[in-house]
Amino acid sequence: MIDKTVTSTFPIAKKEPKELKIHDDVRIDNYYWLNDREDAEVIDYLNAENTYTKAVLKHTESFQKDLFEEMKGRIKEDDQSVPYKLNGYWYITKYEKGKGYPIYTRKKGSLEAAEELLFDCNLMAEGHAYFRLGGLSVSPDNTMISFAVDTVSRRQYTVQIKNLVTGEILSDKIENTTGSSTWANDNKTLFYSKKDEVTLRSDRIFKHKLGTSAEDDTVVFNEEDETFNTFVYKTKSKKYIVIGSSSTLTSEYRILDANTPDGTFKVFQERERELEYSIAHYDDSFYMITNKDGAKNYKLQKTSETKTEKEHWVDVLPHRTDVLIEDIEIFSKYLVVNERENGLNNIRIISWNGNEDYYVTFDSETYTLNLSNNPDFNSLDLRYSYNSLVTPSSVIEYNFETKQHNVLKEQQVLGGTFDKNNYASERIWVTARDGVKVPMSIVYKKGMKRDGSNPLLQYSYGSYGSTIDPYFSSIRLSLLDRGFIYAISHIRGGEYLGRPWYEDGKLLKKKNTFTDFIDCSQYLIDEKYTSTDHLYAMGGSAGGLLMGAIINMKPELYNGVISAVPFVDVVTTMLDDTIPLTTGEYDEWGNPNEKTYYDYMKSYSPYDNVTAKAYPNMLVTTGLHDSQVQYWEPAKWVAKLRDLKTDNNSLLFHIDMDSGHGGASGRFESLKEVALEYAFLLDLEGINH
Repeated sequence: MIDKTVTSTFPIAKKEPKELKIHDDVRIDNYYWLNDREDAEVIDYLNAENTYTKAVLKHTESFQKDLFEEMKGRIKEDDQSVPYKLNGYWYITKYEKGKGYPIYTRKKGSLEAAEELLFDCNLMAEGHAYFRLGGLSVSPDNTMISFAVDTVSRRQYTVQIKNLVTGEILSDKIENTTGSSTWANDNKTLFYSKKDEVTLRSDRIFKHKLGTSAEDDTVVFNEEDETFNTFVYKTKSKKYIVIGSSSTLTSEYRILDANTPDGTFKVFQERERELEYSIAHYDDSFYMITNKDGAKNYKLQKTSETKTEKEHWVDVLPHRTDVLIEDIEIFSKYLVVNERENGLNNIRIISWNGNEDYYVTFDSETYTLNLSNNPDFNSLDLRYSYNSLVTPSSVIEYNFETKQHNVLKEQQVLGGTFDKNNYASERIWVTARDGVKVPMSIVYKKGMKRDGSNPLLQYSYGSYGSTIDPYFSSIRLSLLDRGFIYAISHIRGGEYLGRPWYEDGKLLKKKNTFTDFIDCSQYLIDEKYTSTDHLYAMGGSAGGLLMGAIINMKPELYNGVISAVPFVDVVTTMLDDTIPLTTGEYDEWGNPNEKTYYDYMKSYSPYDNVTAKAYPNMLVTTGLHDSQVQYWEPAKWVAKLRDLKTDNNSLLFHIDMDSGHGGASGRFESLKEVALEYAFLLDLEGINH
């Protein structure tokens, strides 16, 4: 168990009161000084927190190593992706035993052809504490590939170009990009998006000519509205370069014939407040998933490529109140629609000739289904991935002509002990305090008795319409095999039950997210899945905000809480338009420059609502270079909790000094943080092996 003899030696952050005033309201922030990562005193404080956490959990270090090796041991080290075909080449990502980064290769024409090495990230990562390769884009003639590298973990990528014929890395070097880039059909023009140096908002699209200096690149679009981000891509048909611009509630696109990269982009449909649409091209038409005319769950419409304004859009699939259209995939002979009904995904297949319109359905009570990588426009096979809480993930190929499913790859769980028949999953419905039914997916090892004695980890996110589906995790087995129940609460703020489910958990309805989670917790206790002595909660980023809110509202329900990269200083962050993400998030949280939103936000912001009372055992994690949630939010929160909490429970703060929002790079490095988190939970249960 945690060594109580070191609990009195935790770091104490100094107080430097700073007055923050708006709307005739004054907040005193004693820890505002922690905002400067260049300040040596700040770094010293963060290092002291790491030292303290290490000291408190020192007795678990051996267990952490065992957990790491156990979780790593279930993962196939010498592994590779299912090859996919694009423009005459098969592309493969593989891992080699003992190496932590991927190797990218390709083969021309067939899988029996000689292998060409594109990138070995193990070599590229040498000398870097953090490394990530992204944005791979091959030129239409297959001779060039653009790629992007981030060695800081602030998601500011440097784009370069490799000649695939000679193996040479060209001198072209483009700094501070989002990572993605797109080739025009002339094989020498590259479009990319660049970030604002301060806010990291993607605000400009540039055009780059092969062999020239990035300083000479042309700005083809400048997104001046600070609530929007911009991006660029090529349609699957390869006919158009598309510039997209989006905020939480509004979108706008511009199109250009990919054969004429020096032409002028044409606005597809001018932005209108709360009009959302996305576009895909097929034949002589565009297809739009849109909420036009109040279609909350979206509808699918089409229009001629020469008449793209919304008055010309006509229905292909009309709006349905009980079915959410999530995605479409266009092939030369078929349209595939990914729909969500009652929380579960179904695949709908429609032939362009009008002869077929049917569903590929799935019988499980709770599962996760996603369209996979399908870049080949002319393919007669659809790839999708399928898994559940007890079923490892599979990549499956469905043939449109034969209607046959072919499992291309099933995730291997090594170690020799896993048998999916030893586990059970269920989906239960919890009646929230306002009468709404909230779904929850749970998994456990068979033989579990509902007597209140089971340790249970309840996880959720609940923001941005992001759905946490009931997915399989070989890592999670380390908890299940030690008697833990794992629950995912599909609370409002996500999109599990459609777009209205999201809208009922944002802005001035944000507290529904928190009360849904608490009501699910209470249900798990009342139904004796667990008890307050054995209930744990976990969430990250906006889910970390959720954790901060529930412990202010109902701390007595939980024995322990893990809050990862948590967004907890909501008011201060949303008032600072120099911080990445802030201005683009007004439609999610509200703009606190308006008093109504300020007052509501202040009423739940975790940092602003810490009071003198008992809190659960807590582990808080962050990354020094986090670009999404700045490290100082959890740092200030922990300092304030330490000052005010009245209990003797553990409060641990772990800062990765080399990484950002996504955690450590490398295939297995992130497992060390999971091992730390699991050791924290298991130790609270008195489990040490």
